[in-house]
Amino acid sequence: MPLTFINWLLAFSPVLTVLILMLVFNWGGSKAGAAAWFVAVIVAALRFGAGPELIAYAQVKSILLTLDVLLIIWSALLLFHVADEAGAVDVIGERLPALTANRMMQSLLLGWVFVSFLQGVGGFGVPIAVVAPLLVGLGFGPMQAVIMASIGHGWAVPFGSLATSYVALIGTSGLPGETFAAQTALLLSVTIFFSGAIVAYVGAGWRAMLHGLPAIAILSLVMSVVQYFLATAGLFSLGATGASLVGMLAGIALTRIPVYHNADADAKPLPGISPQANPAADPPGAVEKRRSLVVSLSAYGVLIVLAFGINLIPALDAFFNQVSLTLSFPEMVTAAGWVTPAEQGRSLSLFGHPGSILTYSALTAFVIYTRAGYYRPGAARRILNKVARGAVSSSLGIAAMVGMATIMGHAGMVNMMARGISEGVGDALYPAIAPVIGALGAFMTGSATNSNVVFGALQRQTADLLGISATLIVSAQATGAAMGSVLAPAKLIVGCTTVGLTGDEGIVIGRMLVLGLILVAIVSLMVWLIASL
Repeated sequence: MPLTFINWLLAFSPVLTVLILMLVFNWGGSKAGAAAWFVAVIVAALRFGAGPELIAYAQVKSILLTLDVLLIIWSALLLFHVADEAGAVDVIGERLPALTANRMMQSLLLGWVFVSFLQGVGGFGVPIAVVAPLLVGLGFGPMQAVIMASIGHGWAVPFGSLATSYVALIGTSGLPGETFAAQTALLLSVTIFFSGAIVAYVGAGWRAMLHGLPAIAILSLVMSVVQYFLATAGLFSLGATGASLVGMLAGIALTRIPVYHNADADAKPLPGISPQANPAADPPGAVEKRRSLVVSLSAYGVLIVLAFGINLIPALDAFFNQVSLTLSFPEMVTAAGWVTPAEQGRSLSLFGHPGSILTYSALTAFVIYTRAGYYRPGAARRILNKVARGAVSSSLGIAAMVGMATIMGHAGMVNMMARGISEGVGDALYPAIAPVIGALGAFMTGSATNSNVVFGALQRQTADLLGISATLIVSAQATGAAMGSVLAPAKLIVGCTTVGLTGDEGIVIGRMLVLGLILVAIVSLMVWLIASL
């Protein structure tokens, strides 16, 4: 089909539908995704020659990819709420800042390392909702708390939530995760350092941040190396969790150094960002003291042992991955001549899937916390209700957007979009724009996963058309989407609600944009330099 402005605009129309409905009309992801799916079907059928059989096969293929992502989402939320209902999350969050009177180190431990740990094991807005009130309880201003918790966990998004967004990008880009894991981890290593520096600046001021640069550099290096090792070893689901857990241990060790243990005279509140703390917030120590830090961490210890064991021990790997669900799809051709080759759909290991490992960990942790007496009566019912409330809406949105993206790919609409962008931008400038596209998608849809679903195939095909490294551009998409997701109004509203800033979201978003766009610009510069060299 010839590249004309009308064809390009029609190919882009489902994406525009998502952005307009969510940004202008404030629709949720599930409603906007469903509307965009409908637009994609109509345009694919009437303009791009997609027949009923092609659309049906594309939807079946999208179901496999959706299941791959949703198994992780539901299981990750289950593990988090198993621990949260037992009070384990509060114990971890309160014990960390109790190790030091240094304001800058408290900022880093909670607003950078711990919030990233929660992103690793949970995600979906949970890190901000949990950490922002903890920071307020320590005396940080509500706006400080939301900004620190938001900026602090951005680097952990691609390999966080047990690699939900990364798995989605693998499916939509068509690239094996192992091929772009190294470049993604390297780009993220830069954002780790700068996000830590921004958190220290917001929490304790400019001078305290400068004094804390050695600690920030050490923790950044530790977390970067661990995440790189885990990601390149194929353990995507443990990348952020393992890195932030080791980062917590390193941070605890740093608090033994006097300069990072004692109160810092240079720590000052930032004008306009540090109003009075919310008096309604629960103070540190509100959780029962009898809860043990070791027992509280046991849920995540079980997860790490199981994940490492099943992925690295051949006998266990063979045992848990012997049953898989997969389907074969024939070659599909549109009336306009666009060909989708015959291929295997997404393969799902029923017992060795990351979601299955998360479920084993959650059930084991539930038994441990029950035997320790950490639950009140009715805990199981409350846990399941919280999981359902947290996962249903996002699941519907992801299912609709994956279906939309799959139809667009099979109808040749993604290729049409890529051709238009490649001819309009050129190979010299596109590497700098690729992260911005990912960030914009996450900002608009509220999710790095949604951004990767909507733009993953576009980024891959544009890179191929321009002759640029596809792995670099897809890595740029993953990293840019992560940076954009922390700026998403949907996430910030959650954080504002938990610290009493309802109605002031616009002010918080304005402050966040200035700081968050620094990270997006750094990623764009890094990708452009790598592509140029």
